[in-house]
Amino acid sequence: MANTTKLGGSLATGAFASFRLAPLANLAASVSLRRSLRRPPAALCASSDDDRFTVLVADELGEAGLDILRDFAEVDHAVDLAPEELCARIGGCDALIVGSEMKVSGDVFGSSRGRLKVVGIAGGGIDNVNLAAANENRCLVVNAPNASGSAVAEHAIALLTAMARNIVQAAVSVKSGNWQRKKYVGMSLSGKTLAVLGFVEVGFDVAQRAKGLGMHVIAYDPYASGHLARAIGVELVTFDKAIANADFISLHMHFTPATQKMLNDETFAKMKKGVQILNVTHGGLIDEDALVRALDSGIVSRAAVDVLIEEPPPKDNKLVQHEKVIVTPNLGDGTFEAQEQLSIEIAEAVIEALKGDLPSTVVNEPMVAAEVLAELKPFLDLAINLGRFAVKLIAGRGGFKAVKVTYASAREPDQLDTKLLRAAVIKGLIEPISSVIVNWVNGDSVAKQRGLRITEERVTLPGSPEYPLEFLQVQIASVESRFDSALSTSGEIEVGGQVRDGLPFLTKVGNFEVDVRLEGCILLCRAIDQPGLIGKIGSVLGEANVNIGFMNATRTAVDSENLESMISIKVDDQPTKETLKKIGEIAAIREFVFLVV
Repeated sequence: MANTTKLGGSLATGAFASFRLAPLANLAASVSLRRSLRRPPAALCASSDDDRFTVLVADELGEAGLDILRDFAEVDHAVDLAPEELCARIGGCDALIVGSEMKVSGDVFGSSRGRLKVVGIAGGGIDNVNLAAANENRCLVVNAPNASGSAVAEHAIALLTAMARNIVQAAVSVKSGNWQRKKYVGMSLSGKTLAVLGFVEVGFDVAQRAKGLGMHVIAYDPYASGHLARAIGVELVTFDKAIANADFISLHMHFTPATQKMLNDETFAKMKKGVQILNVTHGGLIDEDALVRALDSGIVSRAAVDVLIEEPPPKDNKLVQHEKVIVTPNLGDGTFEAQEQLSIEIAEAVIEALKGDLPSTVVNEPMVAAEVLAELKPFLDLAINLGRFAVKLIAGRGGFKAVKVTYASAREPDQLDTKLLRAAVIKGLIEPISSVIVNWVNGDSVAKQRGLRITEERVTLPGSPEYPLEFLQVQIASVESRFDSALSTSGEIEVGGQVRDGLPFLTKVGNFEVDVRLEGCILLCRAIDQPGLIGKIGSVLGEANVNIGFMNATRTAVDSENLESMISIKVDDQPTKETLKKIGEIAAIREFVFLVV
């Protein structure tokens, strides 16, 4: 008989008999994760002759940060290094600090021969560092995401006022010998509505400053704190209401697949005629060709951007050359004060890591005992993919606030600490909708910052404790689903899975059993069970040249006379919208969903 244990105050729900249990092969011997995670990290050993660390600073860095580093370590400050020069120097360094443009490749980590322990990125990005190579070489990577927020918010307000009052165009006109007061009559900000899309960090600061200008501020952010919004007099609204009611729109969303080109022909058509668009966050949030069309048609009257999809832009970029657009060259964090604060933040993070502590800005997976990771890795992959799958089932742009994670294991509680597994679920839930990197150090704090409440429960199963988990389940409460069949009897999105032969499998969706590898392109169809149905689906995919890697169907009785099938299909390529439409038009199919995990 299975026993259910509450973890973190969760409610018990009993065992889940619908999961088939399967052994795993070729995993490392069982170890106590709890004991390993509670062991305090030892300070790293300096490698230089005088017992001081050596830090290579390979980019411009503020003097305040350099002074902090020099008090702690030997500092080699060399900018504009070619890749081969960086590789040549890195073997004598314990830490490396780079800007957002210098690439830290796998060759750099290899050239360090295991000495490099910390890479610091002087900025909020991470794209220039090979995180997989850092993990393989047991090297921490830290960044400085909090230093420039105020500077970016100030630049946003500067562009907002310049855009509203035609300041740039008027100044250029005067310098050209003209004096055209009537041509450059602007718009007052006081009393106008500003929609802030993304109400955390910079977006929150912009909202505060706009309130000081007398603007009415509304905000869209599915993970924003209602308490903070009320505290400064900001109204949280839906995405459609925000863009439909705004005189000005300021973008502060993280760049993710879900927000890529979120302002496009379709969304511009929903806006108030004459709206003005501001973007200091990421060029990829706007379809630039669509913005040019909206400017030409008058839907958008003016725009101001500090970021572009291609930087620097080609000389014939239509958006840059448009007379109604202000463009600045990524000046958001370009103040002396922001650069000094950034240098301090990254210096302190690197020193903290060299001392053997784990900074809160670690962006890769910190050093957990190798044997622990060897055993848990397939289960961590399962947890991440279940989180990704579950969050992609949420309909629209709505957020979620409550998630329940259920672990089924034959191990005793003190033999399985769920911290890593919980962080992996959070990683899967958060990273598809945010630019933040989640790891086991910051997972809980990232969830808390977004108002996400994670509850856990443990189902203790009879059997051998040889393997950490028999199954894992994720439930998301109080959300709408793109796929009604994913809803449990109590109305939550519910998915579950297990590891087989070291690979993650999806085994439960809502109240339905399924059986499909939980990775890549997955098509789920709920249909009336009838002859020829699978053949019809296969024919549609075949005609579109989409190869089926795996297909499985499970039957469920609707009543005494009718059966339904849940068909799970793994395909090699993503079908077109037209192909998916044809699948939906098959008479027996009641609903379907296509997701990429």
